[in-house]
Amino acid sequence: MPLKAFRGPKVWLWRWRRNPLKRRADTMEAWVLLGAWLLTLLAGVFAGLAAARSVEDGLARERVEWHPVVAHVLDKAPGSAGAKSGSSGSSESSDSSNGERVWARVGWTVADGSAHSGQARVPAGSRVGTPVTVWTDLQGHLVTRPATTSEAHLRSALIGGLVGLSAAAVPFVAGLVARGRLERRRMDRWDAEWARLGPQWGRMTG
Repeated sequence: MPLKAFRGPKVWLWRWRRNPLKRRADTMEAWVLLGAWLLTLLAGVFAGLAAARSVEDGLARERVEWHPVVAHVLDKAPGSAGAKSGSSGSSESSDSSNGERVWARVGWTVADGSAHSGQARVPAGSRVGTPVTVWTDLQGHLVTRPATTSEAHLRSALIGGLVGLSAAAVPFVAGLVARGRLERRRMDRWDAEWARLGPQWGRMTG
């Protein structure tokens, strides 16, 4: 017969109510559960908000510091500007409208007049000297296009949620482990008391 058949109706917050049958272990378990839930909530919320704010601030700083500059292709880009990728022999012509972009070496000049070069994605078949727009940081190094405001909100929310869940898992698991140990200790005490009182109970009912 399942153990649940011997249990009475579930009573909410029974560990916090006065009961002559309540043991010290029940009170300890109540405080452990309360502390675990509070730590889980606080750790998840604060860690998630801190991570989301950090990510959003970093992306906002990138939008301010990173800026587009006009670079020029230094070496002819591979591919053909007049043919779509994977459709050789097609009569349709489209220079860069096919969307195919390849890596090529480009050069640009920063505000202090120093020249820089690097690899950037340009339309396939771009000739030497073709202007392309690239993004650079304050030092003039190539960077990716910064995230827009809506993209930054979405990214910070996702990262904040993941960090919050990870942080909340630590006190939650710790609470489960502590509760399991208290449960085992209580069961061991019940077994010891039953071993001591069981024989006397048998004589009384006999």
